[in-house]
Amino acid sequence: MSLKVATSQFPISADIEQNAEWVTRQMQEAKVQGCHVIQFPECALSGYAGIDFPSFEGYNWSLLKKETTNIQQLAGELGIWVIVGSSHPLTPGKKPRNSMYFFSAEGEIFDRYDKRFCAGNAELHTEDLAHFSSGNHFVTAEINGVTCGVLICHEYRYPELYRALKMQGVQVMFHSFYAGNMDAVQQNEMETQVGQEFHAINPGTTLPEITMPSTMISYAGNNYLWISCSNTSGKESCWGSFVVRPDGVITGKLPKNEPGILISEIDLDHAYYDSTVSWRERAIKGQFYSGARLDDSRSANRWEL
Repeated sequence: MSLKVATSQFPISADIEQNAEWVTRQMQEAKVQGCHVIQFPECALSGYAGIDFPSFEGYNWSLLKKETTNIQQLAGELGIWVIVGSSHPLTPGKKPRNSMYFFSAEGEIFDRYDKRFCAGNAELHTEDLAHFSSGNHFVTAEINGVTCGVLICHEYRYPELYRALKMQGVQVMFHSFYAGNMDAVQQNEMETQVGQEFHAINPGTTLPEITMPSTMISYAGNNYLWISCSNTSGKESCWGSFVVRPDGVITGKLPKNEPGILISEIDLDHAYYDSTVSWRERAIKGQFYSGARLDDSRSANRWEL
């Protein structure tokens, strides 16, 4: 059982039509490469509120719907699954969702995932929560016989989400990010958070560049999952899109700040090293020991040698 994946990156902007052009162009390229599915970054189609544009006030929702429908139809014409980041409007007066649409190879809306953990402070309505409402459900899909899940950016900070999706049988995770499009002032602020004295001994100079890839490597190995990580290439981007296999090895990576797609052959029949296979499910269920439980008086008394 295998899955051929295209992991996208391009310079996402406030221009919906330009974003749609990138999406359709890369969909066509992925089809030529024989891919079953292509994954795009967070807010790839709509642009990112608070970064690419100040707010959703006066936002052109009708144009977004038009371009989204065109991409859905193209998915059916090409016969390829599409997982594309966008924004989904709710009823008037409510903040939209930060979403990933699943378009099937038949050109249908299979489902839509809404970011469950939006970054920010609920009371102050900062970051994501200044613009978006948090979601309330998981989404999984079977693509070419492979069970796939999806998460969005800041959710990498919540290992519980990975554990929950692992228990739902997910084999390949599509984790879409938006870690880029920083101006010089923003980049300097992020590098200052890390500290100049630590730049040389870390894999990057910003927290996203340090923590996001390393966490994906850890989650792949801890949960025995393939993870496809898609990011914007808008300058300055923190890292290039990449794919990690179930033993935590990165199998491919794009250069940051450059548009492109990464093609990966995911072989689900190959057995990779998995040090936690015997006890992972037990740990998820709250049994925190391996082997047989042993009760002993010498063990119970922890205050004597």
